[in-house]
Amino acid sequence: MPMRDTLGVLLAGGAGERLFPLTRDRAKPAVPFGGNYRIIDITLSNCINSDLRHVYIMTQYKALSLNRHIREGWTSAVAQELGEFIEILPPMQRVSANWYMGTADAVYQNIYSIGAEQPKHVLILSGDHIYKMHYGKMLEHHEQSGADVTLATLPIDPSEVYRFGVVEVNKNGEVVGFDEKPKTTELRSPFNTNMVDASMGIYLFNTDVLLPALLQDAEDPTSKHDFGHNILPGILGKYKMCAYNFVDENQQQALYWRDVGTLEAYYDANMDVASVSPVFNLYDRNWPIRTRVRQYPPAKFVFGEPGRTGMAVNSIVSAGCIVSGATVRNSLLSQDVRVNSYSELDSSIVFSHVNIGRHCRIRRAIIDRDVQLPEGTVIGYDQNEDKKNYFVTPSGLTVVTRDYSLYENPVSPDFLLES
Repeated sequence: MPMRDTLGVLLAGGAGERLFPLTRDRAKPAVPFGGNYRIIDITLSNCINSDLRHVYIMTQYKALSLNRHIREGWTSAVAQELGEFIEILPPMQRVSANWYMGTADAVYQNIYSIGAEQPKHVLILSGDHIYKMHYGKMLEHHEQSGADVTLATLPIDPSEVYRFGVVEVNKNGEVVGFDEKPKTTELRSPFNTNMVDASMGIYLFNTDVLLPALLQDAEDPTSKHDFGHNILPGILGKYKMCAYNFVDENQQQALYWRDVGTLEAYYDANMDVASVSPVFNLYDRNWPIRTRVRQYPPAKFVFGEPGRTGMAVNSIVSAGCIVSGATVRNSLLSQDVRVNSYSELDSSIVFSHVNIGRHCRIRRAIIDRDVQLPEGTVIGYDQNEDKKNYFVTPSGLTVVTRDYSLYENPVSPDFLLES
């Protein structure tokens, strides 16, 4: 189904408090993912692979690195001479003096920009989910069902409903009710009576339905200005609303969709990518994942002496990395990372421009960009000690940022030390 008459609106302005401290200096969609990528690259790749070539990206908090990433990595992915675009829309206060007050308000504040494109359909997307989906198939379902609004839904176990907006669907596939993050529910999917239909936060609207709904919501002082809480319940029963069962392009046995809104979920999704048989496959030529490409030399592994062998096992190692007489296992290294001799890195995520000194032992950690770890640093083996210097989650995941207390201690890479 051609998507020339569809406008994609990608919401990328959330503060991302639950991903703190990774979101202290960057927007959540700009957080690195899978070694080479940013979280937002997954949804944007879905757009390109679905032939959706008219996309607005609505940014807000701490958007400098995100804006730069989009400008340098994505604007060239479309044919601007054919009227295609991937364009950033920051808060412009054109219709309000406020910052975005909710997902619906973010779209409402850009209502003139949407109207100027005169799309037949508007597809609302989130910039912080990991999944592969062909939006053209959703549009085809939308057209064939005669729907005014279509929601993408995912079957979940009833024990997980507290994390999702639950959608009540009848046997005809029409949405007849919502329940936003209930503690429990008696609802069951008509397609699988052991499961519950949950909203994926992907909404396809006929434009002539969306715009009046946004205008009406904007005038309601009691509204949270949110699609799940307000817009969809407000138009339920007035228009035909249908559910679209998620069709996964990841080509695995189980459907893969992850909301990486917490540190644990983010960590697990990265580990899914690095596993021996990746649960989320970045290597699928039929569904390529694009990103901004920087020029770095190839990754390098040096030294092969007993106890000092540069090696990486079950890991993703990006360009510009040097594993110098160190052992890396079950980990992801972004660009320009150096792991020096006699160090051990296990089950960890390392952002770009990190230097790990000699004789370090690191386990179950996320290391932010530009961190310099001194020789002999131990992380992930003693939570009480880690809490003195780093951010530690309740599950014991350690996050190391640039301002941790040991930062003042210099670290020298192997080439500055004696062999």
